[in-house]
Amino acid sequence: MINIENKSLKGFKFIDLFAGIGGFHYALSSFGAECVFASEWDIHAAETYDKNFNLKPQGDITKISADEIPSHDILCGGFPCQAFSISGKQKGFEDTRGTLFFDIARIAEQHKPKVLFLENVKNLSQHDEGKTLKIILKTLENLNYTVFFKVLNASKFGLPQNRERVYIVAFRQDIESKKINFPVPPNTSSCLLDILEKNPKNAKVIRRDDIEMYKEYIPQKTIFNEMTLLNAA
Repeated sequence: MINIENKSLKGFKFIDLFAGIGGFHYALSSFGAECVFASEWDIHAAETYDKNFNLKPQGDITKISADEIPSHDILCGGFPCQAFSISGKQKGFEDTRGTLFFDIARIAEQHKPKVLFLENVKNLSQHDEGKTLKIILKTLENLNYTVFFKVLNASKFGLPQNRERVYIVAFRQDIESKKINFPVPPNTSSCLLDILEKNPKNAKVIRRDDIEMYKEYIPQKTIFNEMTLLNAA
């Protein structure tokens, strides 16, 4: 078992593909691993990532040659989920975003990292009657990886969000990996208030042109509200 206190990933190098604002980076670096490359094409997410970790992500991974990426032990990738999500059109590999998994495959084929650590929406495990996931697993197996996957829900691990995701962990076949112990959820309940900063003065506000800033909701006095109050009385 990895012990976070003794930094048991110290000396390991990882890359962070489709990095977002750095969820994988935060997790692995907390165990002592070093990020040697990141890629994120959303300029706002990349800016936040740079501020968080003092590492500026490269852009569109489809335009980056595997030769340009440093050698690494662990490849992390939360590859785009829109093509598989139940909230989208679910075109899978027919959607350009759905093919980005194969950029992970070409980089893994070139660098042969010890471990691949991937994440996507829960529906990836069921998309196209499970055929999409089978293609992904078979692709990784053909690259000489032993693959495991499991759907986990963040709300079962003390986070105030019902966020189900499929996690795929693949070990290079020269590494003994007959099984993997995915974490058992403690089912700890949590609410938003538990994670808010105690001192609002230290809160960090990121302003974006494409997101409307929060405005306090003030109920308006209407005929409907007055009738409701009268009926309640």
